[in-house]
Amino acid sequence: MTRNSASRYDLRAIAHQAMLQRGLEPDFSDAVLRETKGLAGPASASGDAIRDLRHMLWASIDNDDSRDLDQLSVAEPLADGQVRILVAVADVDALVAKASAIDAHASTNTTSVYTAAQIFPMLPERLSTDLTSLNEGVERLALVVDMTVATNGTVAAGDVYRATVVNRAKLAYNSVAAWLDGTAPAPAKLGAVGGLDDNLRLQDRTAQAMRRERCAHGALQLDTEEARAVYDNDTLIDMRPDPRNRAKDLIEDFMVAANGVTARYLEAKGFPSVRRVLKTPERWDRIVELARGLGGHLPETPDAAALDAFLEQRRAADPERFPDLSLSVVKLLGSGEYSLELPGQTPEGHFGLAVRDYTHSTAPNRRFPDLITLRLLKSAIAGRAAPYTNAELTALAAHCTLQEDNAKKVERQVRKSAAALILSSRIGQRFDGIVTGASDKGTWVRVTGPMAEGKVVRGFEGLDVGDHVRVQLVHTDVPRGFIDFARVSGTG
Repeated sequence: MTRNSASRYDLRAIAHQAMLQRGLEPDFSDAVLRETKGLAGPASASGDAIRDLRHMLWASIDNDDSRDLDQLSVAEPLADGQVRILVAVADVDALVAKASAIDAHASTNTTSVYTAAQIFPMLPERLSTDLTSLNEGVERLALVVDMTVATNGTVAAGDVYRATVVNRAKLAYNSVAAWLDGTAPAPAKLGAVGGLDDNLRLQDRTAQAMRRERCAHGALQLDTEEARAVYDNDTLIDMRPDPRNRAKDLIEDFMVAANGVTARYLEAKGFPSVRRVLKTPERWDRIVELARGLGGHLPETPDAAALDAFLEQRRAADPERFPDLSLSVVKLLGSGEYSLELPGQTPEGHFGLAVRDYTHSTAPNRRFPDLITLRLLKSAIAGRAAPYTNAELTALAAHCTLQEDNAKKVERQVRKSAAALILSSRIGQRFDGIVTGASDKGTWVRVTGPMAEGKVVRGFEGLDVGDHVRVQLVHTDVPRGFIDFARVSGTG
């Protein structure tokens, strides 16, 4: 396959087939399409139980090309330096009924799948990018997580309730981050809404305090720089890193806090919840070994605070290679999972975020666990019984974990096919890389320029996660997403 044929359409066929192979549904059924077509418009409701918060300076911050807007945020100063942070989450449940055809599709895939070729949305686009999206300038129903944040960044109080909201400005991570960093002027949409600039600066200061507080308890600040496909019209030209920035951190800090508040709200109401758990890493010994090789010292037993302190020291000492170290640590930490949490149980918590109470609740257009949590919250608010039995939640938690893993495998496979397209004309070229995986199944290395991950098919003996290695490209297979390297020495 030549470079000129490296088109979006080649990859779409590969992505479609990968979805099917992993037990995911790439297309919506006729029943789903009929239900979607029959929707009259966005949900509306009135009554004392639904607050009117349309007057507030709500705004969304997401990727430049995002159209499925799940959450908005706004800040309000309080006495004694405290700040009220409100996060509005799209009320997807208001239009997607439990056990409907749309719900059945969402519960099968459990997540939107974001491949380098195309997006396979969990919900039909008429919903996720329109009727249930918190789009700019339109009134929408939402679930609001209302938090009081103390000066030290701790959440002093929290509540959850239903409200109507209006997004005043659809903003993007990169332009907001550049403005906050002082390297670019305010985005036009930000400057067009009176007072929104001051509000976002207050949000930013509060988020930084929240991050400092979490980091003091061991929250890991990692930077793995996932690759994003870059197209010139429909021709794939590169796979470039998508680094974190200040605006992404702001949203992440608010979402982590909001997910903690929702978990504790359900606990207080005597409701079960589907928690997001990251257990103590099984390969801590390799993390200790990596740290030792870089002049650091970690205790023999897992310690998130000690790991974060080491990571921050390495970020300052070698920022250029910090994404490589981050990737190694992420691989060794393992994957998160969903699990049922009953009232009164001791939560397993999330090792990487250093939080005890954590659920997924802020992205119901994109993730089914969030839609489950939304339904549990609405029932708790209304004083109704839980909409799922404990047995159903246990089964759903396991299924969501499985399908999330399948979705990641599809995304990774298509990302590899995209990289293989670009690299297909560069057989024999040498690259510097870092080992990202080492097991009985094989050894994998990530290179840059373009960012790509492939298998070390020769010379892999003795390599382990985190090792830096020189490799030569020996083979690519675009349909299967195979990129094969051989270990070499020297330069050139």
